[in-house]
Amino acid sequence: MAGGGGGGGGGGGGGGGGGGAAPPPKQDELQPHPVKEQLPGVAYCITSPPPWPEAILLGFQHYLVMLGTTVLIPTSLVPQMGGGNEEKAKMIQTLLFVAGVNTLLQTLFGTRLPAVIGGSYTYMPTTISIILAGRYTDIVNPQEKFEKIMRGIQGALIVASTLQIVLGFSGLWRNVASPLSAVPLVALSGFGLYEFGFPVLAKCIEIGLPEIILLLVFSQYIPHITRGERQVFDRFAVIFSVVIVWIYAHLLTVGGAYKNSGPKTQISCRTDRAGIIGASPW
Repeated sequence: MAGGGGGGGGGGGGGGGGGGAAPPPKQDELQPHPVKEQLPGVAYCITSPPPWPEAILLGFQHYLVMLGTTVLIPTSLVPQMGGGNEEKAKMIQTLLFVAGVNTLLQTLFGTRLPAVIGGSYTYMPTTISIILAGRYTDIVNPQEKFEKIMRGIQGALIVASTLQIVLGFSGLWRNVASPLSAVPLVALSGFGLYEFGFPVLAKCIEIGLPEIILLLVFSQYIPHITRGERQVFDRFAVIFSVVIVWIYAHLLTVGGAYKNSGPKTQISCRTDRAGIIGASPW
């Protein structure tokens, strides 16, 4: 009987050894976030594009937005380069054409984001340093000075863009910075627009201030009042506000509101004193 009890104890020990060799529980594998065809609160996603008429209007509105920022760069740089309205018009035309080509290439081969690849303000300090270089101070002819400075700026931009192309295609940049870290950089670059935009607005406050007020009303307040299915006013707030303020400014010009004003006020407020359209080689 004693021997049988020992055998039972041995069997119990064997059972204990088998229980200790149980495999660890299998961890769940991480699954990627499921792709959504439509995001809540977003009208148009990648698989739900707007209809062609609305897409054309949205594209024209985006053009109006980037037109203002594009015009500010030549307006600030061309007078320092010795150029006039004709050179300013040529630079604006060149910037718009190159921005269109870059945008098409970006939508076909790049990140395919709904963004316009236009002129960047981050290059303006370097461009101004080239303009103020000592090798251009002895040039008396304004046209010759403008052309030589433009060649120097173009050469610097070609070298800078070559470095960006190498970093982009090599994939080195993605190891250093993520898309999320690029957001503060873009935001800080955009804040530089206030330095150029708001002083221009203050030169003609009776036109600039109504534009800001109308833009806020159309984009932030009218949609809460109408509450319709078709969001027209907030989606096309820039087009509505620009058309209304332009008609208002033209009426002030035709009505003679600036006849007795100074030359600077007339250049900033009148709709017929910009000189760019007249100087453009149509």
